[in-house]
Amino acid sequence: MKRQGDLLIVKVNPIPTDAVKRESRILVEGEATGHMHKLTGGEVYEKGDTLYFKVSDEAVTLEHPEHRALTFEPGIYKVIRQREYEPAGWRYVAD
Repeated sequence: MKRQGDLLIVKVNPIPTDAVKRESRILVEGEATGHMHKLTGGEVYEKGDTLYFKVSDEAVTLEHPEHRALTFEPGIYKVIRQREYEPAGWRYVAD
């Protein structure tokens, strides 16, 4: 389990069969600054509001200009975005 800003990343297995592969390796764009949480490799999949990524052969890095880069070894990972409650309801934390 690793955290980068408002993202919590946990190792899982497998990626849901109905998840759709995305072309972009950007996991989340920052609402406040416009900075992105971006992978240097691997494949990103989406099912509803949930993202997964797969690292096949070599380790990849998750980069963001305001956070320490994180390295992920081969495996399958689920991306969980931090949320917070406000009177209007639940919302994702702005990074």
